[in-house]
This record gives sequence, structure tokens and C-alpha cells, in this order.
Amino acid sequence: MSLAELQSPQHREHTFGLIDETAKREIRRATLKAVCVPGYQVPFASREMPLARGFGTGGLQLTLSMIGEDDTLKIIDQGSDESVNACNMRDLITRVCPGVEPTFKTEDASIVQTRHRIPETPMREDQTLVFQVPYPDALVVVEANEARRVQMHGEADYARLFVKLYEDIVQYDEITLSHRYPTRIHGHYIIDPSPIPRYDVPKLHQSKQLNLFGAGREKKIYAVPPYTDAKPLEFQDVNFRVEDHLDDGGRRLVCCKCGADNTFLDELVLTDGSRAYACSDTEYCRRMVQQAKAASQTARGGVS
Repeated sequence: MSLAELQSPQHREHTFGLIDETAKREIRRATLKAVCVPGYQVPFASREMPLARGFGTGGLQLTLSMIGEDDTLKIIDQGSDESVNACNMRDLITRVCPGVEPTFKTEDASIVQTRHRIPETPMREDQTLVFQVPYPDALVVVEANEARRVQMHGEADYARLFVKLYEDIVQYDEITLSHRYPTRIHGHYIIDPSPIPRYDVPKLHQSKQLNLFGAGREKKIYAVPPYTDAKPLEFQDVNFRVEDHLDDGGRRLVCCKCGADNTFLDELVLTDGSRAYACSDTEYCRRMVQQAKAASQTARGGVS
């Protein structure tokens, strides 16, 4: 077969959602099992996707298995709608799913696929948040053998994770995990909540939306259903805490674009070498700027 034949229209045709219906059914069954047993890692037959494993194949397969023509899709990467990964994913999904509308607005999306952030805008019960997960098992940092990890999860044997946190406190006087913070779901399984910052972990607790986690390279799916307990590990006398974003004077840093003082901030290095901070969620930041401009124009109109 020649390259020209492969590029002919009949060979470019594909099913809605790219992957075949049998694969979709298998992924949906695994997803339903994950929802029924919150935090449990369900194995699934991860398919080859048109991107390298480790670049979001798990989240992509979850999205493609559930998306329909009436859905509206938002994709973010590290909080940005405009990163290369987010743009390529959005282009791929809208190309293989005719009728699906892309959006930048969290409140307009029925499915939000994300890498490493939970949107600042609170989500609703009719929305689904799909995480792209590189490492699904929180125990991998203390136990290399997968069979042993499965047994430890079944017995809820997480003592070695507590030992790791304790060693952090002894050595550094605080828990140093900045992301992938181990989180206990519904009082039993401990999950790796993907590399979201600690700032986002409390958003999983009793959240309204369905949270689905897909690890394509590791072939695992797990879930945090709506209104489910999701509690980060902590000690009775050393509580979990999120990033405080304080400067050297103890003042809360604000976004240099919209002025928000209640969001997760990214550090920016400016051309003169100085540093500034901006909202990681670019859509939220842009909306705050637009609302501020609209309010300013309204105020000027009122004065005149």
C-alpha cells in the first residue's frame, strides 16, 4: 500500500471518538467500577493513541470513551488553555468528535480534561473533571513491587507513607511534598491525586463534580465520585496545609494581572530579572480582568 492510498479519504475515516466501540465499552466498565469503589485503581487495556504515553493518553481515552455530540469540552494544562499540550488535545478531540464544542469557560463545559490543576471556578454536579495522570499509585515512592502494593492497598496498610511524611518533618521541619500529595478516599484507599499542587487537594473533598483519573502508561483508572470524602494524610499535631503564597514580609502575594489574592499563583521571571506572580488558571484570570474593566467603565459612565 502506498502513502497516497493511506491518505485517501476512505482511510482517513474513523469512528466517532477515534477509538472503537469495543474499547469504549471496556473503558466505561472500568470507569463504572472505579466510581463504585472510590479510590480503587481499576486496570484497563490502555490503547495506543496518537500521542506518546506520558503526555495524557489516560485522560484522553477517558474523555473519548464518554464524550458525546452534545458535550462541550474544555482542556487545560497547568491551568492554561493555551499550552501546546492543551491546544493539540483540543484540536484532536474536536477533529475526531464532530459536533463537540470546545470552550475556554469552565462554567460552560460539560467535560473538563486537565493536567496538573483543578479550575479555580467551582464545578457543578453535571460536570466531569478528567485528570491526566502520570503515576497513579501513591505507594510507589515507598514500595517498588506492584503485587506488594496491591496487597497493601487491600489491607489499607499505609504505615510506610506516614513514615515518609514523618521523616520529612524530622529532616526539614515540615512535609515537603509540593504535589502528588497522598489523599485518603472514603476512609480507605489512598490515591495519588495526580501532580496537582497541594492548594488543589482540598477541592476534591465533597466536590460536586465527578473526578476521573486516567493513567494510560500505567493502565489504571480510578475515581473520586461527587460528595465523597477526600482527606490528605496528616498527623494529629502536624496538620496538612496548602501553599500560602506569602512574601518575605508575610503579606499574601497577588496576581500581577487581575489582582486576585485567593488563587494559586505561578512565578514569572520578567525580562529585567525581577519576579512577578500571576494566576495559574488563565481563564479565571482573564475573566477577572474583564470584569474589573467592565466595572471601571460602568463607574466612569456613572460619574459622567
